[in-house]
Amino acid sequence: MKIHHLQLGPLRSNCYIVETAPGRCVAVDIGGDSRLLLEFLKMKKLRLGKILLTHGHFDHIGGAEEVHQATGAEVYIHELDAHMLTSESASLASNMSFINFVPLTDWTCIYGDCYINDGDCSFRVIHTPGHSRGSVCYVCEDVIFSGDTLFCCSVGRTDFPDSSAAAMSYSLNILYHLEGDYKVLPGHNESTTLDYEREANPYMKQFRGKNDD
Repeated sequence: MKIHHLQLGPLRSNCYIVETAPGRCVAVDIGGDSRLLLEFLKMKKLRLGKILLTHGHFDHIGGAEEVHQATGAEVYIHELDAHMLTSESASLASNMSFINFVPLTDWTCIYGDCYINDGDCSFRVIHTPGHSRGSVCYVCEDVIFSGDTLFCCSVGRTDFPDSSAAAMSYSLNILYHLEGDYKVLPGHNESTTLDYEREANPYMKQFRGKNDD
């Protein structure tokens, strides 16, 4: 599985392009700069089949409609965040005066934990509320695309209208107890590993065994 990384949009959110088969790919989050992404796909001779959104905030959906219209790629989002795709206020775009909000016109809702298949890859969807009610992580092979749930030594903000610190704790507990190690590719900043976060992330300290401290 080959993964390309772009930083898109005004907040430089991470967009990941996953090659799922020869000449075919999936994008995880498109925060803006749709032209840059489309040029990248053309340069790499990749056909985009799906856009997987980790949640519905503007800095992760900002370029999704333009890319959807240009490629026909199907957009996926959890049902609890779907309303954000057409709402400038719910997506938090209205808080940013420099944002030109472009609502999405078509998408497929994710219900609960499931799998999304594309090419030779299968993406396991884990519902991880906290940063938003409909936040999800996508797990493919040994990689977790964690959106704004889990960062390197940190977590996503929980002070937004649809956020919940209690829900975030619930979600971190799920990730902490996943079997094995994974590379973690978050929505912002640098990559990390799940084993490292289990040991170093202060928000995961509560889940460690008594002999781990």
